[in-house]
Amino acid sequence: MGDQAKHPIIIGLTGNIGSGKSTVAAFLREMGYPVLDADLLAERARELKKAELKALFPEAFLGEELDRRRLAQLVFSDPQKLRALEELIHPEVRRLLEEELSRLEAPLVFVEIPLLFEKGWEGRLQGTILVAAPLEERLKRAMVRSGLSREEVLARERAQMPEEEKRRRATWVLENRGSLEDLRAQVQALLGEIRAILGV
Repeated sequence: MGDQAKHPIIIGLTGNIGSGKSTVAAFLREMGYPVLDADLLAERARELKKAELKALFPEAFLGEELDRRRLAQLVFSDPQKLRALEELIHPEVRRLLEEELSRLEAPLVFVEIPLLFEKGWEGRLQGTILVAAPLEERLKRAMVRSGLSREEVLARERAQMPEEEKRRRATWVLENRGSLEDLRAQVQALLGEIRAILGV
């Protein structure tokens, strides 16, 4: 039992912007599974690395406060700036994630990671779930949720690996094309499959 607690089975959850991965994460939590959120860890990482961030992107700060929308506009319009940001933040996110995982005592843990395939997380995971949805639906959802313009959402979409490539790489794919009830039913069916395959 103690051994299993130290080595949980870790499943990655991903999807391009507006796909509904956070909705799936919420369903998993409702069903009693721990779900770690790489975006929340990235927020903590940005706070911990604030001095380095300010040195790299002074124009994204208002005094001591980081303007996240301004930072996004800067990095999603310049691949070099995006790379510099990721090189600063991603190692810290990995460190924080390992810290969180070491505290959890659960046989099965999910981790929501938007850039799972882009950043080569697969090697750390026992399986990956992709939440997929048509591009126009995803753009609409992301614009409503974030208040971003269509062009800003498209810039983020272009910075991610195409969904088709993620479909090829993912262990499981959830199709988010219908109602929330339909998506929830897919999640429940997938959980049954995962538990059967992994023996948890």
